[in-house]
Amino acid sequence: MMKNPMKKEKIKFAFFGTTPLSEGVLSGLAAAGLTPQRVIDSASMADNVLDELSQDEWDVFVVASFGAILPKRLLDIPKRGVLNVHPSLLPRLRGPSPIRSAILNDEKETGVSIMLLDEEMDHGPLLAQKKIPISAWPPHGKELDALLAHEGGKLLAQILPLWVAGKIKTQKQNHDLATYTEKFTKEDGLLDLNADPYKNLLKIRAFEGWPGTYAFFDRAGNKLRVQILDAHLEGSKLVIDLVKPEGKKEMPYVDFLNSGARPL
Repeated sequence: MMKNPMKKEKIKFAFFGTTPLSEGVLSGLAAAGLTPQRVIDSASMADNVLDELSQDEWDVFVVASFGAILPKRLLDIPKRGVLNVHPSLLPRLRGPSPIRSAILNDEKETGVSIMLLDEEMDHGPLLAQKKIPISAWPPHGKELDALLAHEGGKLLAQILPLWVAGKIKTQKQNHDLATYTEKFTKEDGLLDLNADPYKNLLKIRAFEGWPGTYAFFDRAGNKLRVQILDAHLEGSKLVIDLVKPEGKKEMPYVDFLNSGARPL
């Protein structure tokens, strides 16, 4: 195994990120003895922050799920550029929702990529990739968030000292194979409970937490909007496990049906 050519404590880097991915990546770095000198989220990005960063010397910046496009002025500050931890096997699933889109699109082969940022979205050259096997598919969205964040942090911790020391070459992405994800909205979470059961399960798992899934029910002539929180398949049948009627606490789906509610 190659020894790290640069002492970890001598790497000077800033970290840009938002939850949930950033927490797992930071934990992975910390476990390897790598601590950023500054941590920045998208809410704190302003011209004065750029001014402060540009007045110091940095080896590299690291980005994980930052939620904002970084200006070229910032990309040019560190000696070794800006690395991005992206939770997909680029060039597949570029954009704002790679983890949840992998579930929604039933893309069972997933993983993490470390890339060098340029001015285009998820377009820069690759430093490393790792495929992550998923034992039970489809996973819950929050579980896949945590797994890929953890694995991304581990991979970055291996790569960072080598990259700063100039020991890693980049590889251009095959842009012809690129696919893109979209930012989800609450309206995207509407379920047709008469539709394909497996596709509904993918949607429930993919949209766990945000934007969530919901369906409409009737009870005594009243139309109810109900969040679908969890479900599973029994054979080819979708079995809903947990729901949250509007304005109520979450409850087992069986109890909700026993109250006289029926899907529309």
